[in-house]
Amino acid sequence: MPAVLDRLSALADLTRSRLLLVLERDALTVGELCQVLRLPQSTVSRHLKLLADEGWVSARAEGTSNRYRAALRELDPSARQLWQLVSGEIAQAPAARQDATRLRSVLAERSTRSREFFATSAGQWDRLRSDLFGARAELAALPALLDDSWTVGDLGCGTGQVSASLAPFVRRVVAVDASAPMLGAARKRLEPFRNVEIRRGELEALPLEDGSLDAAVLSLALHLAPEPARVLAEAARVLRPSGRLLIVDMMPHERTDFIESMGHLWPGFDAESIGAWGRDAGFSSTTYHPLPADPAAKGPTLFAAVLRRGSSSTR
Repeated sequence: MPAVLDRLSALADLTRSRLLLVLERDALTVGELCQVLRLPQSTVSRHLKLLADEGWVSARAEGTSNRYRAALRELDPSARQLWQLVSGEIAQAPAARQDATRLRSVLAERSTRSREFFATSAGQWDRLRSDLFGARAELAALPALLDDSWTVGDLGCGTGQVSASLAPFVRRVVAVDASAPMLGAARKRLEPFRNVEIRRGELEALPLEDGSLDAAVLSLALHLAPEPARVLAEAARVLRPSGRLLIVDMMPHERTDFIESMGHLWPGFDAESIGAWGRDAGFSSTTYHPLPADPAAKGPTLFAAVLRRGSSSTR
């Protein structure tokens, strides 16, 4: 039998065509389809099975039930053309118009249930989201805001945590650190990423060419540098004229144990120091933001400073 006759057989029943017309507009459960078409579950399920067998609809598991949708994009062009002819006629039928009205009510009820959930869960939403997706899960996606054509430097990369966060979203990452053991750990972590290049070098003498980076990150590395001003000057050198540098480090603190036990050379940095060093290095604007404290963190408050090469200002 020609394939078109098989297609016609599946669409010949008005109920099946109504089902497909509704599922073209939104994905629905069997229960919702029963509400829209005003048919018993056994009838809806029987027609759904036939449509699924012929490839007109598909389903995805959602909890203990399935949500069905029209699979028109997966069909061949002749089947889609056939559906355009049939749907244009079926949509004018009184039953189909009533389906469309009831569909709007079902979708509005679904939206109401969602709003009610968030209205009653607002006080505990942070905990629920953390339980479901992990603490600050949204931060892992923020590098997607970067231009995917960029080359980004992870300066003082340590074990490569920042590089691993950046690599999926940019063209190339250059990770630089002076410590051989740190670079060894970074190589293991960054092995899955083909667009990360690891180099050994000092922050005051970066193994990078002039203007080779679109952006650079200094994450918890500046307080270990004997001469932060030279580090910023080197960062400016390797950035393109429109490049920017992100510094994440500690705000000024009085934790002398950090200096004694962890080798910190600087007890944090204030906005004035970062801004002055940035201007001397050739950056034309600096923005300094204290970061929200993590309740579980035991160290000093952190800041994020963005130094740009462009219009001049310090905030």
